[in-house]
Amino acid sequence: MRQRRLLALLLLNARRTVAMDTLVDELWQDPPASARHQVHNAIRDLRASLAPFEGGGLVTTDVGYRLDVPDDAVDAHRFTAWTRAARAARREGRDAEAMRLFQSAVDLWRGDAFTGIDCPAVTAAAAGLDEQRISAVEELMELRLAAGEAASLVAELSALAAAHPLRDALRGSLMLALYRSGRQADALAVYDEGRRLLDDELGLEPGPRLRRLHSEILADAPQAQREEPRPERPVSFRPGQGNYLPRDLPDFTGRTTELALLDRAADDRHPGSPRTVTIDGMGGIGKTALAVHFAHRRTADHPDGQYYIDLHGFSTTRAPLAPEEALGVLLRSDGAAPEAIPAGLAERSAVWRSRLAGRRALLVLDNAADAAQVAPLLPGTGDTLTLITARGKTTAPDGARSLPLGALAPADAETLFRRVAGDACAGSPLTQTVTLCGHHPLALRLAATRLRDRPSWTVPDVTARLLTTAGRAAFLRTADRDLMSVLALSHAQLPPEVRQFNRTLARHPATTYDVPRACAATGLAPSEVERLFDALLDHNLAHEPSPAHLTIPLLLRDCVHAFAPPAPDVVRHLTAVA
Repeated sequence: MRQRRLLALLLLNARRTVAMDTLVDELWQDPPASARHQVHNAIRDLRASLAPFEGGGLVTTDVGYRLDVPDDAVDAHRFTAWTRAARAARREGRDAEAMRLFQSAVDLWRGDAFTGIDCPAVTAAAAGLDEQRISAVEELMELRLAAGEAASLVAELSALAAAHPLRDALRGSLMLALYRSGRQADALAVYDEGRRLLDDELGLEPGPRLRRLHSEILADAPQAQREEPRPERPVSFRPGQGNYLPRDLPDFTGRTTELALLDRAADDRHPGSPRTVTIDGMGGIGKTALAVHFAHRRTADHPDGQYYIDLHGFSTTRAPLAPEEALGVLLRSDGAAPEAIPAGLAERSAVWRSRLAGRRALLVLDNAADAAQVAPLLPGTGDTLTLITARGKTTAPDGARSLPLGALAPADAETLFRRVAGDACAGSPLTQTVTLCGHHPLALRLAATRLRDRPSWTVPDVTARLLTTAGRAAFLRTADRDLMSVLALSHAQLPPEVRQFNRTLARHPATTYDVPRACAATGLAPSEVERLFDALLDHNLAHEPSPAHLTIPLLLRDCVHAFAPPAPDVVRHLTAVA
């Protein structure tokens, strides 16, 4: 039994190394002291069992084992590849080919996935494969109905609806098959049975699609009449199908280096392995704008859906989105019926991973609070690219590439300001203005917007308002955005000792601090100062111009002054030790 579980784990991760620690954790609830030795023995026996089969090899690596097998040697991989190809054919109007591919994929099944193999990873994968299977069956039934097979499908659909009574798609297909076979009353009875079941089991009504179909059948509407098989015709594929990305900013500026890094990360593909990039930086620095701009550029490379969700990790209006709530949003965006979305976090995560398996999708997880919030949302396999935006560096999950995002280059900052302000700044020098905005994208947008909306103002008028801490705090806001409030969200979520340390340094006249100077300003020991340096850097509330040196940017210093003005005696003390 253990050897079967071991083989299942290696097949699920075919061509990828499975670490020894992972194998031990999956094979035992309470691993014995001899667990690693037992795994070695099981691998030896498994290698002997696989020896007669060509095209596969069990490879020992530095950290574990890898099973190298061809893609078409594993039914689960063949099933995923064929369903993916079927959906692509269906999108392009090649229904006959799509029907053939779906049928071939469904015919691979000879019972439940991984029957009798009991370990967490395999159980989750089996649940995901079962969900993919029934989804493929639903699409196959729709195609066969459209091809005019209504009468021959009644018996098959009746059995499927009985086995899966909460699947609206199957119930709807059965209703259509009955209606198109001249059995209108039976079709309406199937709807009533489903409605009562949903009400009794879950207290829910059927979904809008099923309700609409019921109304059409009840009214003998032409939409529900028999469909003649439609001739296949080439249909151009639009990359925007299933695109949930926010709009790209028309005045997006700069970030040439960062876009090149993202291109390299997106193109660094390993078959079956998703890619993840975390873009981290201080509030308002342009993380979302960069992620969305790049995602729009790469939609053609990810035709199986482009998804976006705001996780509200830093928000003035609501708490961070719980992972199970986020998964509900994503699953509904992907077309999952309400009754097909389980209640628990682990179950929702497994269904989401199964729906993404084998697909070329793109996922933007915006404004993440921490790694625990994003981990359940990440795909497990497939050619999927995930972009995560976060304020802290520690949000990056294991295996993700990190892209720290700082202020704009001076030339790009001036270009952005001119694009937003328009003719209001034509011909005026902007060097001092954009410097006082910290080359910070949100600050630049706010200042340029204020200038654009005040016809009597000039660039020197804006610059004069930006010369002081109080002036910047008051000026860099509009009716719906306030830079200081955006920055304060990060400061407020710091641990108390880090917040106090940040406040102390921000009030200090110096702009750059080494460890001895920070010790003098705070009275703390060097080891504690180094720990607090790291905490500020991890939260992107400071820069490190050189090792063991720390700088708090101008706008972050303004934020501390705006929300926590120092007492006069503190100012005198800090000035004295400068």
